[in-house]
Amino acid sequence: MADTMNNQQPGKKSRKKRKLWLKIAGGILAVLVAVFGITYVVNAISSGIEKKKIEPYGQFVNVDGKKMNAMIQGNGEHTIVLLPGQGTPSPVLDFKPLIDELSPSYKVVTIEPFGYGLSDETDKERTTENIVSEIHEAVQELGLKRYILMGHSITGLYAVSYVKEYPDEVQAFVGIDSSVPNQPGMDVKLPLGAMKFAKDSGVMRLLTKLGGDSYKSLDYDEHTKEQIRLITNVHGSNSTLMNELSHLGSNFKNAEKLTYPQDLPVLLFAQSNNEHNKQWIPLHEEQAKQSSQGKLIPMVGSHYLHHTKYKEIAAEFKEYISKVQLKPAQ
Repeated sequence: MADTMNNQQPGKKSRKKRKLWLKIAGGILAVLVAVFGITYVVNAISSGIEKKKIEPYGQFVNVDGKKMNAMIQGNGEHTIVLLPGQGTPSPVLDFKPLIDELSPSYKVVTIEPFGYGLSDETDKERTTENIVSEIHEAVQELGLKRYILMGHSITGLYAVSYVKEYPDEVQAFVGIDSSVPNQPGMDVKLPLGAMKFAKDSGVMRLLTKLGGDSYKSLDYDEHTKEQIRLITNVHGSNSTLMNELSHLGSNFKNAEKLTYPQDLPVLLFAQSNNEHNKQWIPLHEEQAKQSSQGKLIPMVGSHYLHHTKYKEIAAEFKEYISKVQLKPAQ
């Protein structure tokens, strides 16, 4: 009888422990549900309020039956078509210091592709082919015939296809720490589901707030920084941008053998202190050599070189353009 009772004791203790852990797990789950519920409601309410505070800029052009936003600043002899890096919430505002530095000498046309800035979203797949075609349609709507293509990051991927499709329009390409079609590691699978949940649940808003002001020490006025924050909260990580990320691997794969024409002037600004990719500078050196007028300028800074090196970029660009042979404007 005593042995039987002793055998039952461990079983009872085990059941008690399981019940305790289930209660703890249930409590944690309840807390998480409550937190996500609060962040979701706060995000929905805040987005509605913030959307009304976003101030329009630029002009809309009709592209594929939708509205694409573009900003024109300056009236120089040469035209620059400026394109953003992947996911930039407001290209026009993000490029503002560089635009202000370039516009006294050039006509600067900043285009916000679908899903970016104040442009509409789209259900069309974010393949390079569709993105390039839409940007070109915007360029045509703006009446641009000859222009210098300039862009940050992912623009380097799209630009090689753009130049191939419209070789008689692009007079030169200028990359600001731009992507290279054959760069390694672009077939990685991104946690798009988690990213979408973070955006929809309001967690992304919370993390952004906790992360502080990423523009704090940069040359942006308070009003511009506030507008960037509003657009980031309302439009950041939208479904169009998520779709673009889902095509990242295939877009790079399809472009890995593409090069620039030998007679196209190519100026590349590249981050010289890229700790994540030791081949970053060699890759850009190789790309610059594709052009008989190619030039690489390494710069110490973050991936967003135009945030801190905009004066140097503008000065180097002016000097370069004054010396190379551009296709004549019509």
